[in-house]
Amino acid sequence: MHRPTSDVEARDVEAPDVEARGVEAFETRAADADLDDLRARLAAARLPEAETVQGAAPGPHRWEQGVPLADLVDVVTYWRTEYDWLAFEERLDRIGQFRTTIDGLGIHFLHRRSARADATPLILTHGWPGSVAEFVDVAEELADPKDADAPAFHVVIPSLPGFGHSDKPATTGWGTEKIAAAWVELMERLGYSRFVAHGGDWGGVVTTLLGGRFPEQVLGIHTTFAESPPGLTTDGLTTAERRWTEENRHFWLHRAAYAKQQATRPQTIGYSLVDSPVGLLAWTLDKFAEWSDTEDSPFETMSRDRILDNVTLYWLTRTGASAARIYYESHNALDPELRVDVPSAITTYPRDIERCPRAWARERYRQIVRWRTPAFGGHFPSLEVPGYFVRDLREGVAAVLAATR
Repeated sequence: MHRPTSDVEARDVEAPDVEARGVEAFETRAADADLDDLRARLAAARLPEAETVQGAAPGPHRWEQGVPLADLVDVVTYWRTEYDWLAFEERLDRIGQFRTTIDGLGIHFLHRRSARADATPLILTHGWPGSVAEFVDVAEELADPKDADAPAFHVVIPSLPGFGHSDKPATTGWGTEKIAAAWVELMERLGYSRFVAHGGDWGGVVTTLLGGRFPEQVLGIHTTFAESPPGLTTDGLTTAERRWTEENRHFWLHRAAYAKQQATRPQTIGYSLVDSPVGLLAWTLDKFAEWSDTEDSPFETMSRDRILDNVTLYWLTRTGASAARIYYESHNALDPELRVDVPSAITTYPRDIERCPRAWARERYRQIVRWRTPAFGGHFPSLEVPGYFVRDLREGVAAVLAATR
């Protein structure tokens, strides 16, 4: 499936002198005192009484008031007594960690160059409540696939501003438009003057902006989040697509209080997210449960370790408040006039929180070269269905690249 790299692209992906470009290798080790403090806080947590739907049969009803007490206690106990943060730090180091400063803000990113001469530069952007932890299980397979006939990528995975080991913005202005421009500068510093982009959730918004604002640099995009322009009619939609629009409306009316809170008062919720590890866990675990393609618990498809890698990264970097501010900066801010003319591959998973009908997506994404609606998967496909996610991303990017020839 992989294609030969052209002479221009080969020059683009030569190993850059990253130090000369202001890129530095990065390592971090959590202090023993910080890990001890985390365990002490978990041991001393003050928990509420059980939800009043306690005892409900497994299923969505059991979670309708939020994370069930028994489930939270199980995860907190595992987090305190068995979870190994150092193993996650080692995984990040194996992929390769770096930092650079763009527009005065330190940006952390993972960078895994492929050994393959025909590899294509690919930037993967996470969302909230995710982090670079969303992609650690797929980075190496994308860079150096076991199948020699599969396409390979030079993989770049940045931490959004205010997330993980990226700096926390001290002023307003770091919304998705500025982030997209920063990603173009980041890729240029790495020697990738042309590249493809993937994202979901906020990463999908950034990826859409990359394709729409920077067609000279972005060969094409693959996204699991397509946002149509506002005000489109449901006339002509299929029965299934009409149901999608009804479910989208229900979500924003009845299940989006977290987004309204973070878009209007991120500082207020931020105190709890930075001060209480149990509060941070519950706030994010609720979304991993509700937005995944499972019948009851998110751990049906995602490991406790990977979810705790994600939550612990927020905790140790004290980024609960700063990450929430991306909603303040960018909620409902995508330019309604933005159009994406580069080739686009769009995958809509069945249990994602918002799904866009293809007819609506075409109004923004003018060259959809591949459209998929898989049978399984939710908002976190790289964690829920990593094997399918990798295959779909490869095939989507292959379609994008074929359209650029």
